[in-house]
Amino acid sequence: MKLGIVGLPNVGKSTLFNAITNAGVQAANYPFCTIEPNVGTVAVPDDRLTWLENYYHPKKFTPATIEFVDIAGLVKGASKGEGLGNKFLENIRQCDAIVHVVRCFDSTEIIHVEGSVDPLRDIETIDYELLLSDLEILGRRIDKTSKNLKGDKTLAAELDFLKRLSSFMEAGNNARAFEIATDKEQAIFNDIPLLSAKPVIYAANISEDDLMDGGENDYVRTVREYAEKEGSGVVVISAKAEEEIASLDPEEKKEFLADLGIQESGLEKLIQESYSLLGLISFLTGGADEVRAWTIRKGTKAPQAAGKIHSDFERGFIRAEIVPFETLKELGSMQVCKEKGLVRSEGKEYVMKDGDVTLFRFNV
Repeated sequence: MKLGIVGLPNVGKSTLFNAITNAGVQAANYPFCTIEPNVGTVAVPDDRLTWLENYYHPKKFTPATIEFVDIAGLVKGASKGEGLGNKFLENIRQCDAIVHVVRCFDSTEIIHVEGSVDPLRDIETIDYELLLSDLEILGRRIDKTSKNLKGDKTLAAELDFLKRLSSFMEAGNNARAFEIATDKEQAIFNDIPLLSAKPVIYAANISEDDLMDGGENDYVRTVREYAEKEGSGVVVISAKAEEEIASLDPEEKKEFLADLGIQESGLEKLIQESYSLLGLISFLTGGADEVRAWTIRKGTKAPQAAGKIHSDFERGFIRAEIVPFETLKELGSMQVCKEKGLVRSEGKEYVMKDGDVTLFRFNV
């Protein structure tokens, strides 16, 4: 999974990126400090995997990972190449989802590129540039389909769909909010690389003081209302606090979070929201050689999950031997789970569940 961290200049993008990846990227109080996208890979925190590691004592420990990309700040006119617009847009195109950092704190020390703090204006600035870029791409697709229609009348339905989508977006709506009626329309939609179709998590960046006061202010409420209308996610973070958390060892981190009155870091909340928004879960495998978490989409059946490990596993799939992690943890050992008949044998139609501890049987 690749998440692109975006936002206007000086909203806390690089500070957040530094914190969650410990990459040490320069964060400066001026636009375009980030010119080339900085990339950092982060292990997904998972207490279940830690338990399995202590149980199996494997030679190798492999958590699920997320790749974060810190993308250059955007300004008005980016869709026309202003600032670093073209690079910004192309880098977003390569990501699975967007983490849109929105400034939700006042400060006389940190310059805002627009001269004042207004989360809704900032969100709409970026949305507008993405829409302009998308409409240009969509316009070219409509022209091409119109020309091909002369020799292939079956394209009439596709052209109608494209025009309806274009009208919807011209009215200022993001592509991800467009209602798609059929599987055929979905296939056409998926074939167009629309930036405004990507899932979005708004990272409402607040001050440490606001974090200690419960993490809500008028700016955050504005972001929540906007996100709810379009079905996007919201995570309230303090990039400055995350930077401090990143430098602490596990015990110090627990104490720091307790002092702030919160249970988990912004990174953990961001990862949880990412999995939820993208419809992802993890199944687990364990043994003397390796303990590992595998990320799949909700609804994935056992053979396709096996294929994540190796194509031979999917091709020669026989069955999956599964015990829910919580059952394994409660009983303490795989042997006891087997003795009590709690290790299930599942076939090709089994839909994998989050936390399934799995052994695939296959024959090639």
